[in-house]
Amino acid sequence: MDPMQMAHMGPRKKKPRQMGASMASPPHDIKFQDLVLFILEKKMGTTRRAFLMELARRKGFRVENELSDSVTHIVAENTSGSDVLEWLQVQNIKASSQLEVLDVSWLIECIGAGKPVEMTGKHQLVVRRDYSASSNPEPRETPALAVKKISPYACQRRTTLNNCNHIFTDAFEVLAENYEFRENEGPCLTFMRAASVLKSLPFTIISMKDTEGIPCLGDKVRSIIEEIIEDGQSSEVEAVLNDERYQSFKLFTSVFGVGLKTSEKWFRMGFRTLSKIRSDKTLKFTRMQKAGFLYYEDLVSCVTRAEAEAVGVLVKEAVWAFLSDASITMTGGFRRGKKIGHDVDFLITSPGSTEEDEQQLLPKVINLWERKGLLLYYDLVESTFDKFKLPSRKVDALDHFQKCFLILKLHHQRVDSGKSGQQEGKTWKAIRVDLVMCPYECRAYALLGWTGSRFERDLRRYATHERKMILDNHALYDKTKRIFLKAESEEEIFAHLGLDYIDPWERNA
Repeated sequence: MDPMQMAHMGPRKKKPRQMGASMASPPHDIKFQDLVLFILEKKMGTTRRAFLMELARRKGFRVENELSDSVTHIVAENTSGSDVLEWLQVQNIKASSQLEVLDVSWLIECIGAGKPVEMTGKHQLVVRRDYSASSNPEPRETPALAVKKISPYACQRRTTLNNCNHIFTDAFEVLAENYEFRENEGPCLTFMRAASVLKSLPFTIISMKDTEGIPCLGDKVRSIIEEIIEDGQSSEVEAVLNDERYQSFKLFTSVFGVGLKTSEKWFRMGFRTLSKIRSDKTLKFTRMQKAGFLYYEDLVSCVTRAEAEAVGVLVKEAVWAFLSDASITMTGGFRRGKKIGHDVDFLITSPGSTEEDEQQLLPKVINLWERKGLLLYYDLVESTFDKFKLPSRKVDALDHFQKCFLILKLHHQRVDSGKSGQQEGKTWKAIRVDLVMCPYECRAYALLGWTGSRFERDLRRYATHERKMILDNHALYDKTKRIFLKAESEEEIFAHLGLDYIDPWERNA
């Protein structure tokens, strides 16, 4: 992560959004060719029907606007099987023995699972091949039981990458980012926490009733959810996406080394494009910003897992050349199971190293890469770690370990596909890499911290407010007992805090 951007409150930067893009979705790929759905508007309403159609299409289902012979599944709400059959007769359509007539609860479960789920008796409004027998469906299983289990703390929620509420969380993240650009911390945190809790839900929100009892959803958040349910989009989000200031800040901060203060300065000077900024001879750029412009196209493109793994090999080769017993762990989003990212983070530690070994390792690695022609940029930050100092009380505080922010040259031949963002005539890609060297006794806390996401920040909040402890990337301090709590693993840290252990891939808050 960029050190200049890390110092600002709010979330790490997400994949850059296309300037001026709207929340409207493009045509969706059909994943399930054998299913053709038709959603009955009767007793459901036009707006809700359109909302469910869009959600289903986002998940890869084929949903027809009009009823036709190709339809295999009819979905209805608050309607009995006999009512659906009667409606079909009025439309002069004969119910085929192969046609499934289902309650909306089946479609909702499909949307939540991201694939077709098994049809059971509670879903079927009409039993196949026996259309003389109709029955009222069991009422839809409400999310009430799931809501009771939802904690206001991300560290007590299991959040995978299978987010079934994208339509809401995408909107909240745009609003949070806009408040971050305006350095308005309160509303930024409000929308980030709302997005975080919705990502953890095991069900898709389709009505305001589904939001009852969910923590972190204040009146403002709920009003936006309601508007999206009714209209399919938020007018406030659309206004932000089309706002010149938001678009400019989004563009400027996509440059490595450019933070909010520089963005504000450029915006006030009247700049709106990077080409104008690059060509202005009166502007002074830092080393980091110069590198950011020089390798811009590579750095704003996504890093694939294959590329991240290839960088990992480079890191291990270099580190082990000087410290053979070193442990090197890929952290950040890739450790949480993401397939793409914008940089690659590595935590380095060694059980047999001296303090001098730790201090000299990263400079030696940098020198090696420079000799091999792989080093495009680096910024080495020396350690200011003091093992006797209490952990920081700030949830977003940076650690004091030695670290290096780099841009490395990754040759395409090192990546399995051999097509790593390859441009014609160019045999390599510039990749952002962060290396962190931590003392061996701090490795569990450093690993937990550098695995990242809102999960870890909420873990610090939980420690402070619920356990009277202070947690950061260095240590855990019990204020009641006035002692540091040692940990050999992340599992032990969770145990100290009285929490169930949550795997990295379930920390995508």
